[in-house]
Amino acid sequence: MTVSRLAPGVEIVAVPGLGVAVRTQDGEFLRVDTGEVAAEDLMGRFEGGPQGTPALENLVRAFESAGYAGSDDERPLEGRTVFLLGEETLTGRLARRIAAEGADVEHIGPDEVAAMSEKGPRQDVTAAVVWCLDSPVPDGLWEAADRLPERGIGWLRCHREGFQAWIEPLAAAPGDVTSADVRLRRLAATAAHRELAAYWAGSRSAESGGTGGEASAALIVELLTADLVAWADGRHKVGRVPVRRRLRRVDLRDLTVSEHLVLPVPAVAPLPGPGIHATAGGPGAAR
Repeated sequence: MTVSRLAPGVEIVAVPGLGVAVRTQDGEFLRVDTGEVAAEDLMGRFEGGPQGTPALENLVRAFESAGYAGSDDERPLEGRTVFLLGEETLTGRLARRIAAEGADVEHIGPDEVAAMSEKGPRQDVTAAVVWCLDSPVPDGLWEAADRLPERGIGWLRCHREGFQAWIEPLAAAPGDVTSADVRLRRLAATAAHRELAAYWAGSRSAESGGTGGEASAALIVELLTADLVAWADGRHKVGRVPVRRRLRRVDLRDLTVSEHLVLPVPAVAPLPGPGIHATAGGPGAAR
């Protein structure tokens, strides 16, 4: 018998006079029409009880299809290869965490990422690259990695600026948000764009003292893992902001997380040179 369990964070609630509701991972309540199936039978089935009537088993399959339940031995990253590089404090933790979820983990370097962006991963491997920095992102460092989604490779990254850590949205297909898009959007959103650009370029004093710790590293690893699981499941929406459009800012002092919607920046053709006149759909036109 296949044992089906509720997904972590999901609960079934028997509401007096109203039947059954599901409390989702986001804290929302969804009413469930269980038909002839009693609430206690449904809850018992997810607590390891035996298979029941066809109506009960249909309900169990509906919960599984909706992502609210799964088999005991199910691991969401099974069959996925995740390539890690960057800050060992994060990548070491992340490797152990996602391996427990079934991922095949490999540690690589920047040169291998650049080669992968040109050739792609091994055939029949569904892959993602995760790059973690304990510093601001230097100009051009992630330029090659931004081409990974064009080859169908997931691209997830995080970096730190002082007491703020940024987790950028996972890109997995052409048109998703890249690190270049995030930089342009952040520059456009602040009046201090010259200062921010200089900060990224390295025109800054040396840091004094450490930032972050064990708790913040554990939080960031869990957020990265959740993004990888959503990518593996093909889910585009977790919470209010689409996963592949969600920029998150983690305050390392009090571990608060804020979410920001970020969109790709449309490609624009270069400005025409002397003697060249831009026309609609021609040189100089936005694409």
